[in-house]
Amino acid sequence: MEQVRVAVHATDALSYAGLSSYLGSRPEVVLLRPAQHGEATVLVMSVERLTTDAAMLRRASTELGVPVVLVTSEINETELLTAVECGVVAILPRSAVTAERLAHSVLAAAKGQGVMPPNLVGELLKHIERLQRDVLAPNGLNASGLTPREIDVLRLMADGLDTNEIAGKLCYSERTVKNVIYGITNRLKLRNRSHAVAYALRSGII
Repeated sequence: MEQVRVAVHATDALSYAGLSSYLGSRPEVVLLRPAQHGEATVLVMSVERLTTDAAMLRRASTELGVPVVLVTSEINETELLTAVECGVVAILPRSAVTAERLAHSVLAAAKGQGVMPPNLVGELLKHIERLQRDVLAPNGLNASGLTPREIDVLRLMADGLDTNEIAGKLCYSERTVKNVIYGITNRLKLRNRSHAVAYALRSGII
């Protein structure tokens, strides 16, 4: 089992101690000392609110250049977009953090996946929809490199629909949907459907 090397940053000592304790008990995680943070593959960052700690998050993520798991008490739409810009791929409400959830988020981040509460995924999707409608589409632009059909399939996959349901929604055959999914994963070198959805969300495609 390949271990994930994790750096922990926190705005208070208690949060740092708690997160370190959770991660230190996991065999799949190597918890790094501050002097080793340059070797991290994932950064776990704990902040109270991004309104006051965004600069700290931006600085830490820029220095390390690795995916970020953010633990925070509260986050709104503006702060969510700031978090995404800073490389955040997973968000955990502070009140809901457990050793299992934290480890799951860290391992997902290390694999290039994302973990967010459903309401935050909804906010991201609405923002991307506005960006597409108000900025890209009027100018005939498509920043994703994907066809409209591929984007439609990804959106429905993100909503949890299976191949048959996607085919029904888009009036395609199941074979066509499977070919579209294969084309996406093969061209972008993605492992599976979940990886494709995570990539699309993280890249702002959907």
